[in-house]
Amino acid sequence: MTQPNPNPNPNVGQPGQPRQLRLEMPNNLNATYSNAVMVSHTHSEVIMDFIQVLPNDPRARIQTRIVMTPANAKSFLDALKTNLERFEEKHGEISMPPKPVSLADQLFGGIKTDESESESHG
Repeated sequence: MTQPNPNPNPNVGQPGQPRQLRLEMPNNLNATYSNAVMVSHTHSEVIMDFIQVLPNDPRARIQTRIVMTPANAKSFLDALKTNLERFEEKHGEISMPPKPVSLADQLFGGIKTDESESESHG
């Protein structure tokens, strides 16, 4: 008499075989819009706080926090890079807005040092 296989996926746990996952999407999954992200890390985690900033609202609301291992974050970065490259191949280059001036540039950008003056005089 054979016992039923308790593992429905025969490849799971087999050395050298890729793991096959069945992705399930809940019917009531809500998409969350984010137009900013704050990234921080500890020695063992990368933390991404996805933020929603709305016009005429001084609040920036964290919508979702995602925590990953550094290895998974690097895999995510590679997947995101690949998908953005595919997007640009199909739709053209994504233009980036100019970076905002940093607080340091705002405070000290107008200060000239002896070195910067001698470089500008050639």
